[in-house]
Amino acid sequence: MEFNIREINSGDIKQVQQVAKRSWYHTYEGIIPLQIQESFLKSAYNDEMMQRRLESSFIYVSEVDGKIVGFANFSPVEDGKTELLAIYLNPEYQGKGIGTALLNEGIKNLEGAKQVFINVEKENNIGTTFYQAKGFKVVSEFDDDFDGHTLKTVRMVLKM
Repeated sequence: MEFNIREINSGDIKQVQQVAKRSWYHTYEGIIPLQIQESFLKSAYNDEMMQRRLESSFIYVSEVDGKIVGFANFSPVEDGKTELLAIYLNPEYQGKGIGTALLNEGIKNLEGAKQVFINVEKENNIGTTFYQAKGFKVVSEFDDDFDGHTLKTVRMVLKM
């Protein structure tokens, strides 16, 4: 499968919002109640928040046949550290190397990054398996109050 990785532009926002929704619904079904997922998506991926993300972070998108099928969102590097804020793919594109390419693109372009941190829900087997396969190591586990729903969260780091 051929795909392209590039930086996001403002015309991509609607497609990125759709990828976030599809990925969340697929990944968190049975883990996070649907009502809480929808509330989170409305607050974290509304048009205003997407504009803020464009202005204050680094977002890379993956395209297949001109359609966005995934994205990765990184914070700016501070003291050699960056956060992988999100990496989401439409379910049918998982396991095809696109997530790895998105991760690598961010790492390649984030000058001065020595560590990449990620918080992932412990029951998110897709995510935890992916990050462990890429060399991320668990540094801590904690309970996260997610809109009244307690999540078991794992903090991981990739040292470069």
